[in-house]
Amino acid sequence: MDFSTYFQFLLALIFVLALIGLIAWAYRHFALGGKVLGGARKTGRLEVIESKHVDAKRRLVLLRRDSVEHLILLGPNGETVVETGIASAGEGRRPGAPTESDR
Repeated sequence: MDFSTYFQFLLALIFVLALIGLIAWAYRHFALGGKVLGGARKTGRLEVIESKHVDAKRRLVLLRRDSVEHLILLGPNGETVVETGIASAGEGRRPGAPTESDR
């Protein structure tokens, strides 16, 4: 192998690394999967508050619509509403307190 082969390899490596960096920047900049939870870009009435993985295939998501929160279980077989009508934590409700629907 001569010097030109090594030089081509180095240029290809730099190109691939630059491409990965550009894709990562675009991914974060255009919010294609960047920080969605509690982000500063609050637009509209719907917001994802928190998301936790239950196992490899299922995930719990806490959504806020207006001032009401909803707990949803997402999985490969569909979505399941676990709890709805949860008062937002900012409204003075303490964790574990019963909601209006529990009474």
